[in-house]
Order: sequence, then structure tokens, then C-alpha cells
Amino acid sequence: MACFVQAVYLLELDRQENRSTETALAPQWWTPFKYKLVEALVDERDGSIFAAVLEWDQAAALADFIPIRPTGAPKLVLAIRGTLLKNPTIRRDIEDDLRYLAWESLKGSFRFDRILSALKSIIFLQQGSKNVSITGHSLGAGFALEVYKALAAEGTYVEAHLFNPPSVSLAMSLRILGEKAGFVWKRFKLMLPSNSENQRRSAAEAAAEATESRITSELKQMLPMPHLYVNTSDYICCYYNYPDGGQNSSFNGNKEKEAKPAGNGVKLFVVSKGKQRFLEAHRLKQWWSDDLELQMALNNSMLISRQLNSLYTIQAPKQTQR
Repeated sequence: MACFVQAVYLLELDRQENRSTETALAPQWWTPFKYKLVEALVDERDGSIFAAVLEWDQAAALADFIPIRPTGAPKLVLAIRGTLLKNPTIRRDIEDDLRYLAWESLKGSFRFDRILSALKSIIFLQQGSKNVSITGHSLGAGFALEVYKALAAEGTYVEAHLFNPPSVSLAMSLRILGEKAGFVWKRFKLMLPSNSENQRRSAAEAAAEATESRITSELKQMLPMPHLYVNTSDYICCYYNYPDGGQNSSFNGNKEKEAKPAGNGVKLFVVSKGKQRFLEAHRLKQWWSDDLELQMALNNSMLISRQLNSLYTIQAPKQTQR
């Protein structure tokens, strides 16, 4: 998936450098995996390529004696690049970066609407979301998460792989300050004496919350959950590893296949290599490096809980008026 996102970066750079079909670099990042380019998503305002749709190339696979698509390989992938600090595209990229910084959302962006429309078309053509995946890096991961949430709110779930997704925003910083204060206040209230009526009410509420939590947990197990990949030295995505409820972070040192998802259901994979420079910690290349060792976070992420848990909550049906 990281290689497919790299291909989108190179599609735009190939365009900027006017590279021909013979000298283009982007195809080298999907051809070895037996995929082909179906569509490049273009920002009509500056002509830049910001996303691409890739499809499993059955003919190329058969030519290499691969009769069937490998297990886990999606039939269609929508890949989204992040910010490119190059003159032809920097203005629109920075606009969306600032949009997220100010509002912690990318809705309202031209590219958000274009990506959502493209993914809905893919799902319609496939007659369902099975074997459809979305992936992105940095700003592109932010778009992918927003689109995932928009589809999930409509009851449609796709596989998602998000590399270094943005978590830093003014709104997030203010909420963390408020939630820290709220956590301290809750701890203080627990120390205060309470009457028997409040205790009975608390017990009933706890039982109801436990039932809802069990149903929600079972629902999560049946749905594809987004995979988030973060580096602890990358301040752009660091809040995704910020624990919920003031708990300390904890990681599973075992391999990916031996780990279990955190309580929020989202699979959060963490790379920790000690102190790294920001550019090194944020780079896409780290996710396909030979020495990559992923750890799955076992703590409940505050940011993930706030952004995604509501999507898996069973809500009571609305009553119609007679």
C-alpha cells in the first residue's frame, strides 16, 4: 500500500517533468505487484495529480503464472499522496494542510469531494465494498480517513491503510487541554462521598454501558477497521498514540500477527526507533524498508476513540410521525 502511494507522488512528478511513457517512474511502483493504473484523479484548478485508482491486472498476473489474486490483495485501490512542496501544486496542498490545522477536517475541500465521488463509483461498479481499499500518506492519509468516515456513516465500510495521518490541529490541542482538566475532575469526584441513590443509578448506568460496549465490540469485529501507521518521533501524527483516559502508552513487542487490536477496534501500528529527525520519521519510505518492525498499540487512543467510535455505535431507529 505504501508503494502505491509512492506511485501517486511520482505520477505528479512525472507530469511536472514531462516524462514520457518510456521514462516515467510511477509504473515501477505498481507493475511488480501486478496492478495497473485505471484513473488518475486531477485537481482541475492546477492540473496536479493527487490520487490514483489502481486495479489488479489479471493478464499481467497470468503472464507470470499467477492464476489467482493473492489472499488479502484488494481488487481495486484508491491511493492518495500527501503534500508536495513544488511550485505547480504547493498552493493547493498547503490550503488543505491549513484547512486541517484550523478545523481538524478536510470536508469542503475540492479534493475531498472528488475522492469520495471516485470511491463511491468504484464501490458501485464492484457492486459492494468488498475487495476495495483506500490508502494515503500524510495529508493523503487525512483525506482517506475523512472519506472512510463519510462512507462508514452511510453504512459502507472499506479497508483503509493510513500512513502518518495528520493529528496536529489547533482544535485538537484545545481539546486535549480540556480533556485533561475533565479527567482530573472525574478523579476528584470519585473521591467524594455519594449517597445510596446515586450508587444505584451508577450501577444501572454501568450495566447499560457494559451491554452497549459488548454489542459495539461485536459489531466492530464484523467490519473492516482502518489500519493506522505512525512513528513516535513524527509530531504530525503523534496524537494518534496519545492514550485515552490519561493512561500510559503500552505496546506489544510481538509481531503483527500475534497482536490484538486495541479496545477501540482500530489497528494502530507504531514504529519507535528512538530519537529521529522529523523528516525521517514522517517519510513514506520507512513503511516498506527491510528492517521495519511494527508494534501494535494496546492502549485506547483518545483521538481514535473520539473520531471513530461513534461510527460503530448502534443507534435507536427514528420514530416516524403519524
